[in-house]
Amino acid sequence: MTITATIGRIGANLLAMVRTRLELAAIELQEDTHRLFGYLAWAVVGAFFGVVAVLLAILFVLAAFWDTHRLLSIGIMIALFAIGSLVAIGRVRAGLNSRPPLLANTLAELRKDVAAIKGEAHDQV
Repeated sequence: MTITATIGRIGANLLAMVRTRLELAAIELQEDTHRLFGYLAWAVVGAFFGVVAVLLAILFVLAAFWDTHRLLSIGIMIALFAIGSLVAIGRVRAGLNSRPPLLANTLAELRKDVAAIKGEAHDQV
């Protein structure tokens, strides 16, 4: 076998490896995009219904206590919604911090490829 044929085979193998890894990266990006848009749609729907429910709850509490404890009812409502806001922000931050890194599978495969290439290079020497 000539050296040019060997170099050609190595080049073809490397190109096939790169193509496979790029296809994997594209699939992962597509899955993450679909997942993100699904979360976003549900978040918008949930936020809409949540805002309507909160406004009706505020109206109900203020109407119920308007004659007796007007300022106390307003203060309690402010405190409850401030606490709820902080809890929601904490949950979102925790969720974003705990998600896997983008393209984790692709990067893992590329690390395996590099290790295999380095291992093959050391075996030949």
